[in-house]
This record gives sequence, C-alpha cells and structure tokens, in this order.
Amino acid sequence: MSIQNIRKEVMLTLEKSINTIFNNYLIPAEKIWQPTDFLPNSQSDNFISEIEEIREISKELEDDFWVVLVGDTITEEALPTYESWLLDLDGITQDPDNNWAKWVRAWTAEENRHGDVLNKYLYLSGRVNMREVEISTQHLITDGFDIGTSTDPYKNFVYTSFQELATYVSHNNVAKIAKQRGHKALAKMSKIIAGDEMRHHLAYTHFVKEIFKIDASEMMLAFQHMMKHKIVMPAMHLRESFNGKGSLFNDFSTVAQRIGVYTGYDYIDILKKLIASWEIDKITNLTPEAEKARDFLMNLPDRMTRITERMIIPDTKFEFKWMIQPS
Repeated sequence: MSIQNIRKEVMLTLEKSINTIFNNYLIPAEKIWQPTDFLPNSQSDNFISEIEEIREISKELEDDFWVVLVGDTITEEALPTYESWLLDLDGITQDPDNNWAKWVRAWTAEENRHGDVLNKYLYLSGRVNMREVEISTQHLITDGFDIGTSTDPYKNFVYTSFQELATYVSHNNVAKIAKQRGHKALAKMSKIIAGDEMRHHLAYTHFVKEIFKIDASEMMLAFQHMMKHKIVMPAMHLRESFNGKGSLFNDFSTVAQRIGVYTGYDYIDILKKLIASWEIDKITNLTPEAEKARDFLMNLPDRMTRITERMIIPDTKFEFKWMIQPS
C-alpha cells in the first residue's frame, strides 16, 4: 500500500472517534463568547461614550503595538484560505457527514470570531487606516500560502499544532502589553482569544499523538520534515496596497520581535513543548530512518538556540501604510 493510502487509512481510523472529542476542544456557539461581548453595545445609550473611551486609551499605545495587532487581525481574517487548505487533506472529504470535515468547519467557526472582534476593535480605536488594513486582508486571502505540506495530514497536523501554539503566544503577549499600559478591555479580549488558540493547539497535538500510536515512523519523519524546512507563518505573503506578495512580512516580523510579541525564542520554546507533548524520546519500534529523524529533532532546539543568540533585531523605524491616516 502506498504511503498516501496508508495515511488515508489512518485518517479513516481516527475519524471514527472525532465526534467523541468535540466537547473536549470546541464549545457550542450558545456557550462560547461572541465578539459583541467585548465591544460597546450599539443599542445602549452609552455607546458613543464607550467608543470615546476606547479611542482615548488607544492613544497611549505606540505604533509598533498597533502594527502587530493589525498583522494578527489580518492573519485571523484569512480563514477562507485555512479552511479550504484543511478540507483538501488526504482522508478528509467535503461530505457533510465526514467527521473530519465537521471538525474543520467547527474549528473555522470558532476561529472566525477572532478576526471579527479584532477588526471591529481596530476600527473603533481610531489608530489605524482601516482601508489599508482591508486591502492587506484581501491580498492575503487572494495570495494564499504554501506551507510545504501538500495534502499530507501528518505534516499538516504538525503545522497546526505548532501554529495554534504560536498564535496563543502572540495573543497572550499582546494581552500582557495592553494590561501593562492600562488597556484592560483589549487585554481581556486578547487573553480570551489566546485561550481559544490553546484549546485548538491541544486538539491538533492530540491528533498527532494518536497518529504516533498507529504509524510512529512515518509520523516522526513528517515531524522532522516540517521542522527541517521550518514552520512558515500564515502571514508569509503579507503586503500593502500596490506592493508585491510577501513584501511586508519581514518588517512586520521585526516589529513583532522588537516588542516581544513573537520572537525566535518563542519558536524554540514551541518546538520544545511539541517534543515533550508527543514524548518523542520515548517512542519505540521506529525504523532506522525514523530514529535518525528523532535524533535530529531532539538536537534541534539547542542548535536553534545558538543561532538565535547571534541574531540582532534592528531598531529601524518602518513606515506602515496601516498607520498612515488617510488624507
């Protein structure tokens, strides 16, 4: 049987138990928070005064902070790309009764709230040029992204396990900065978004752990492949109006590292957490090739730490169109 068909068989086996774990990692729409819970109530007499308060507090946060928040928002709003990508994996069909497809749709529905609330908050803050933000969002969805996994579910679940934890780190650090600067509402919002991302991270790490029980050597090789080629960010093609695909990502990444929202050390820490969660050092009955892959993974954090320690984050002042007010 081909590797692709084996993966389909494994996915079919896991699909049978997906419904039993929905309640562990996802929350029904009626019980989970909704964007309006964190926004001024448009039906209230205090609506305008609440907006004025947001605008006033928002003046205290520096441009770099808002740049990172904009980038996070745009990344969250590119959900059409992520949903279509996950629905195309081997072993997942768009059949309404396919449990994997149900998972992807339910996961997307929860994630959709993040971009929704952040977009509205950015609009109310008065700190960013929303038209430029909207153009960047449209471009990111149009441009799509290639994370180097094709339709392989093993590699894709390594990616989602990593990326969901990365978004947790990013939103959680935004919450810390906002709280330090007295922006309590934004801090609370970002903190609860981070909580969603952590639940989703735990779900995808659970899927990988189950695959390790069934097809350990191939799962190990998939993990090595993803880390050897590095985890690219969903916003890798980020750009502004009239600029080329991906032309803005490096500047955005520099700002995120500079203010401590997402750094090279965070990347290494996430890798360490995945190695620990999947108990890579304890997995047995691996092929010789998979054993070499395990050795690579176990040594990788130290190698990356040495590289990261030599990195210098520039203090360049970038001009983002997101922050230039329309004339």
